[in-house]
Amino acid sequence: MASIKQSLDELMTADGAMCAAIVDSTSGMVLGHVGSGVDMEVAAAGNTEVVRAKNKVMKALGLNDQIEDILITLGKQYHIIRPSGTKEGLFIYFVLDKSRANLALARRKTQDVDKTLEA
Repeated sequence: MASIKQSLDELMTADGAMCAAIVDSTSGMVLGHVGSGVDMEVAAAGNTEVVRAKNKVMKALGLNDQIEDILITLGKQYHIIRPSGTKEGLFIYFVLDKSRANLALARRKTQDVDKTLEA
């Protein structure tokens, strides 16, 4: 198992990594973060609402499923939001420079980090 710091440091080894955080999806509080380029407190609160909204829509549609990840593609960045499959109530927030990142590898790295996350 990896600590929050170890998990975040591992994410930052991905090509194009800008910043990453582990967020409590109940409160929207940042439990740990690395990197720069995004105000993590604001991003954590906003992305908590994104996760809540998607869960609400899935429930309204009667979908018996769970979010694997949410990808937000901006002009210059990828934002990956991955609710933890191992630590209920947490999600990983990962920001990458679109011009330098390999999206498939970044999503895979986020999945791998989630599997070893200890919070």
